[in-house]
Amino acid sequence: MSKNRDVIQVKSLEKTYALGEIKVKALRGVSLSIAYGDFLVVTGRNGSGKSTLLHQLGLLDHPDAGEIFFAGQEVTLMPERRRTELRLRNIGYIFQEFALIPELTALENVMLPAMMIGARGSARKRAQELLARVDLENNLDHLPSQLSGGEQQKVAIARALINDPMIIFADEPTANLDSIAATDVISVFQSLNREADHTIVMVTHEPEETACGNRVITIADGLIR
Repeated sequence: MSKNRDVIQVKSLEKTYALGEIKVKALRGVSLSIAYGDFLVVTGRNGSGKSTLLHQLGLLDHPDAGEIFFAGQEVTLMPERRRTELRLRNIGYIFQEFALIPELTALENVMLPAMMIGARGSARKRAQELLARVDLENNLDHLPSQLSGGEQQKVAIARALINDPMIIFADEPTANLDSIAATDVISVFQSLNREADHTIVMVTHEPEETACGNRVITIADGLIR
């Protein structure tokens, strides 16, 4: 995909979930743009719709209405196979609960997305470089159970970078970390954005983390306030 001015454009996005007989409108017509090099922080109370928005932007879910353009290409009606390939090659995702495979080492966890697109030859060297970048060069052979929470999240960051994505999404990446580990992880994000120009969208409910990006939006009741 060629680089346009924006990585993502969203127009009038809506999403409703059914909880039994109750319908919850998680998004009520959200529109926004994310430019290359942005570090966008999305904040709001629990249940405000911020994680739902992230799932839509990261192509992990489908909206009920509205449009999503990724690098100028409309993707909401794209066949699922193509959406999966786009996610794998162009999107890095970092989850609150790390989502590492427990049977794989740190190195193997990071290599996995590269191997899924057939980059077996370069996967090991690239994974080693990324783990060194997050100060885990001495933990390559450690299983997730042998790593602290902060170290596991750094492995997840390295994994998100392995295919050189256009954009990185982080869904409350410090929620399960103590304050020291959280500060360390936020510093990694800031370095990736400022020194390597990675585009990052991070959801957080921690007020002190809103200052780490160059843009902040607040979601309340499914709307940008």
